[in-house]
Amino acid sequence: MTHADLLLGSSTRLKPGFADPVFETQSAFRAVLSAMSYPGRVHALETDLDPPSPPAAATAAIALTLFDFGNEVWLDGVTATGPVPDFLRFHCGSRLVNNPIEARFALITDPSNLPALESFAIGEDSYPDRSATLVIQVPSLTNGPVATWTGPGIETRSEVRIAGLSEAFWEQWSLNHDLYPLGVDIVFVSEDSVVGLPRGVKVEE
Repeated sequence: MTHADLLLGSSTRLKPGFADPVFETQSAFRAVLSAMSYPGRVHALETDLDPPSPPAAATAAIALTLFDFGNEVWLDGVTATGPVPDFLRFHCGSRLVNNPIEARFALITDPSNLPALESFAIGEDSYPDRSATLVIQVPSLTNGPVATWTGPGIETRSEVRIAGLSEAFWEQWSLNHDLYPLGVDIVFVSEDSVVGLPRGVKVEE
């Protein structure tokens, strides 16, 4: 009987996590770090993970890399059903919360129904790092409406095409950007690629 069986009961089978946790965690962390350091650029994140749906392999790799027992995690409605919560509890040790404002990380796989960004923690004046990072899985990082990004990490400007977001999203992002140095940060994921959107980046449609 495996550790997962003992935790959840022998009738339940959890999907495995990283085969090589050290190497794969480092690889995923480098991809996220590069994405946040150079906003708007598409960075590859290759992984052999086979997570429970709906998170894609790269999305799950980021979750297993960033989430841990010290951080509260919020899941959107479609992600919070089925085997995903148990997968994250077992492999990350994270405490899942029902209220977005309590979360340090959020995992969203249905971006069209993303709660307003103001629903998440924006940090405090003395501790701006106490804000939420949203991991948002989208249909494409290159085939959506054009938006122009400017700010730290972008040499002049970058044209980015994130697909699957609601019409109100970029208006909400403008308000989030105005809060800087407070505000949420976002990691967009699609298939095996990642794009970072730190709070200091200005976006114009």
